[in-house]
Amino acid sequence: MTMPRILSPITRKIVKYELRDVGRSRWLFAYTLFFFAVTDALLRFGGADKALLSLTSVTLFIVPLVALVFGTVFLDDAREFTELLLAQPVTRRQLYTGLYLGLTLPLAAGFVAGAAIPFALHGAIAPTLRISLAVLLAAGVVLTCVFTALAFLVGAFVDDRLRRMGAAIALWLAMAVLYDGLVLVLAMLFADRPIERLLLGLTLGNPVDLARVILLLQFDVSALMGYTGAVFQKFFGGAMGIAIASTALALWVTVPVALGLRAFRKRDF
Repeated sequence: MTMPRILSPITRKIVKYELRDVGRSRWLFAYTLFFFAVTDALLRFGGADKALLSLTSVTLFIVPLVALVFGTVFLDDAREFTELLLAQPVTRRQLYTGLYLGLTLPLAAGFVAGAAIPFALHGAIAPTLRISLAVLLAAGVVLTCVFTALAFLVGAFVDDRLRRMGAAIALWLAMAVLYDGLVLVLAMLFADRPIERLLLGLTLGNPVDLARVILLLQFDVSALMGYTGAVFQKFFGGAMGIAIASTALALWVTVPVALGLRAFRKRDF
């Protein structure tokens, strides 16, 4: 795999090493196989439309969880490697970038391969579904980038392995499971007040909700959006909604990466 020229030679070497190391992981193979099996089963027992819609729900729950867990475990496994490289003429920025890309790229590739190959094997990529499938794959890749960055950010602040894993699981529960329900409770408590702008802000504050909005605006299935997604569609339906949500997701990648790098520079190994 050729690394982009914007990366320094040292960073590219670190990325290549991590790609080989992570690529041999059984967990990565199991992750890819999971999406392959789920997508294949959905295509066999339902049409491509239903398979894409069901795969959306699976992606929104599983991709963030795996990225967070992989990220926390990866940092522990790479601790000795990190300490060794820091004793060499390697900057912390180069090392952090190499570690982040070295984990994110295999996870993203595993998801894309597991979800896309069954569609190709079944010949189910009709012209009308190609854009929807591409959006689904892109959303999964972006969620991988977001939650791997969040895992690295947690790892930069929490030294203890068990506490780090607990924080990662709690973060996943909050964003993927509890967030939309808490927003719905808030909306019910203040139903007689104009809080739509607050709800829009809360939608932008959760990358899982943003990915759900992008996907279900693409599929035009507002009933499955959840409360925050329905509010977002009401104000920013169609192309504008997708553009705003995509921009917010991009910030959800860049901000945690920048904060994690800052904390990593100050961390004492």
